Amino acid sequence: VQLVESGGGSVQAGGSLRLSCAFSGYTYSGHCMGWFRQAPGKEHEGVVRISELTSVKYYSDSVQGRFTASRDNAQNTVYLRMNSLKPDDTAVYSCARVRGVVAVGFVDYWGQGTQVTVS
Repeated sequence: VQLVESGGGSVQAGGSLRLSCAFSGYTYSGHCMGWFRQAPGKEHEGVVRISELTSVKYYSDSVQGRFTASRDNAQNTVYLRMNSLKPDDTAVYSCARVRGVVAVGFVDYWGQGTQVTVS
C-alpha cells in the first residue's frame, strides 16, 4: 500500500493550493480516506474525512467553508482544494487511509506528507 501526496508549496495569505494523494495497493471501495495536518510543535489535526461511499464531511471547524475534498475513483486519487489560506494553515499535510475516523489512532496507512506554507 502506498499513498503519495503532491501539490504543497508556499503561498501568500488568501491564496489557494490543491493537494493530491495518489494511492495504490488497494481499491478505494470500502475505505475512508482522511487529510491530516501537523503544524510545527503541534499534534496531528484531522482536517477532512472522505467517505468510502459518496459524501465528504469536513472534520475541522477551522477549514469549514474554505477547504473542499474530492475523490477520483478511476485515478485512485483524493484531492484537497484549499482556498482563502491563512498563516495558521501552515503545516505538513498528509493523507491517510483511516478506519472511519479522522484520528491518528484510526490510521491504517500514511502518506509521506507535503509542506504547505502560508505567509
